[in-house]
Amino acid sequence: MSTGASRLSAEGRAPDGGSRYRLRDLFTPLDTLLVSGGDLRLALDASDRVNAYGCAASPEPEIWNFASSTASTISQAAYDRAALAREELMHRCLFDEVEIAFDARCEDMREELRGHLQLSSRVDIVFSPSGTDSQLHALFLARAVLGAPPVTIVVGADQTGSGTVHTASGHHFSTMTASGLAVRKDGAVAGLAGDGIAVPLLDTAPGIAMRSDADAAVMRAVETSLAQGRCVFLQIMDSSKLGWRAPSAACLDEIARRWPRKVQVVVDACQARLGRRRLRAYLDRGYMVLMTGSKFFGGPAFSGALLVPKGLSRSVDRIGAIAPGIFDYAGRSDWPMAWTALRSRFERRPNFGQWLRWEAALAEIGGYYAVPGAFRAKALAGLAAGIDSMIALSPSLRSVPHVAEKAGGDDEEFAATTIFPFMLLRDGKPVSVAETGAVHRALALDMNEEISGSAADRQVAAQRCLVGQPVRLERPDEAPQAVLRLCVGARLVTEAWSADAAQAQRNLQHLLDRIAHVLVKIELLLDRAVTAPAKFVLEV
Repeated sequence: MSTGASRLSAEGRAPDGGSRYRLRDLFTPLDTLLVSGGDLRLALDASDRVNAYGCAASPEPEIWNFASSTASTISQAAYDRAALAREELMHRCLFDEVEIAFDARCEDMREELRGHLQLSSRVDIVFSPSGTDSQLHALFLARAVLGAPPVTIVVGADQTGSGTVHTASGHHFSTMTASGLAVRKDGAVAGLAGDGIAVPLLDTAPGIAMRSDADAAVMRAVETSLAQGRCVFLQIMDSSKLGWRAPSAACLDEIARRWPRKVQVVVDACQARLGRRRLRAYLDRGYMVLMTGSKFFGGPAFSGALLVPKGLSRSVDRIGAIAPGIFDYAGRSDWPMAWTALRSRFERRPNFGQWLRWEAALAEIGGYYAVPGAFRAKALAGLAAGIDSMIALSPSLRSVPHVAEKAGGDDEEFAATTIFPFMLLRDGKPVSVAETGAVHRALALDMNEEISGSAADRQVAAQRCLVGQPVRLERPDEAPQAVLRLCVGARLVTEAWSADAAQAQRNLQHLLDRIAHVLVKIELLLDRAVTAPAKFVLEV
């Protein structure tokens, strides 16, 4: 991946610092393009051609996907859309320069995404290679809106992407940017570096639960920062790796009442597990929103976006001095066309990989919202009930309690849980972090030869399946723990839908049967203490 991304950048960059991309770049094999234009997390393993999340660049329909909290394999429909989009751009490039045709297509995608999410045309969209890149975009815009370098307060810092600890304070989160520039991880992004405060959500008491004083902790962090004469960039969580949401609406109302125009809020909705009404409510309040097309919606990793309410957009396009480090994290086409002054200061640097991953994600998003809302709600509720009961019945699993503030109709179908974290047990005691990781890796592999037993057991062991990566949980003076996650994503709902109600019900039952199969495989792996090669990364 990284060599592909660097090659495309090197061929496209002109000596004068501008960008002259050639049509021939679009003839790069589709699989190579799909994993280009990102950071090292997209790199494919040389032997099995999967990335750090166990996903290949092309469809693998034989793999069962229950890993949408992390990453999903690309579907055939999404892959076909990316292929068609590339052909259409090639055709447009016969009549326009590559950069002009690409810019127009990105603007069309903004309009399509607004349509699927039922957003006003007044909402602007900034595309990026990943949700982590979008966090840097949000910090850049927040500094412009607030008029001074803010203190960034991250709610759920222990429940978000591992790069957030770096981006929150304006530092590089990898050793290479999506533009192919080598950087020092945790080194300052020029002009963006500042202070960050982490507000964890894990309770310090035994067990795994969300802290009960999350609102108070957020209020203390905001009040302390403002008392020091600093403005605040507050990143709230909806939802975390474990499906948690914080702070409460009441807490946010109190912050707005006490400190108007001193706190800019951005919502970490990268999991995209929130109703469209709730999403619009955040934007109506003047919050920016981080999201991706590669979590709940099941597009290929990585595809990030920052949703910006119009009130902020007016301030953004009047930005004076620009933090020089942001030029390494965005090209002209990433910014909305309406931001003419800001766009003019960035290179024309089409990111073909980012674009194609968003084309694929839009296929999934459009397919999901084409399913009637009543069925979406029924499917998510039915799958949630079935998964909860199966985990409860397993002697090898211990469920993590669901904790989420419900907001009535704003949650829509997401009143149902869609992330199901659980701890692995042996003799009633949690297994180690290392063994949890080994089980996760083994689930993605055909383990038929490693499991001795009946033909039925070997058949179960042979099925490859992806579940959400282990989340490492740490407390002072305690050994770390880890949980796995079964995840319900948009594609499961889309594939289950049928106008024939009886067939739709059979489809949902088929999904529950597959989930039962996954849990049986976990029990077999625990019983045999099977290990697997350490090919996949462990989330921290």
